[in-house]
Amino acid sequence: MSTSTYVLSGLTCEHCVKAVSEEVSALDGVTEATVDLVAGGESTLTVTADRELSDDEVREALEEAGEYQLVGRG
Repeated sequence: MSTSTYVLSGLTCEHCVKAVSEEVSALDGVTEATVDLVAGGESTLTVTADRELSDDEVREALEEAGEYQLVGRG
């Protein structure tokens, strides 16, 4: 089991949180994806998976969810 933390920008509300959580949760091996929302600032995404995810996988899921950006790892 692997837990990773990512820093995101572009999230402004609970709808954003839901969209990001759903897209990231759909990635292969992900068992949990939670977002700590900082509206208009840098939010934190914590992902638990049975394998290490690449930044590109997370970036693609964010693009599917909306106009959200991966700033870096937390």
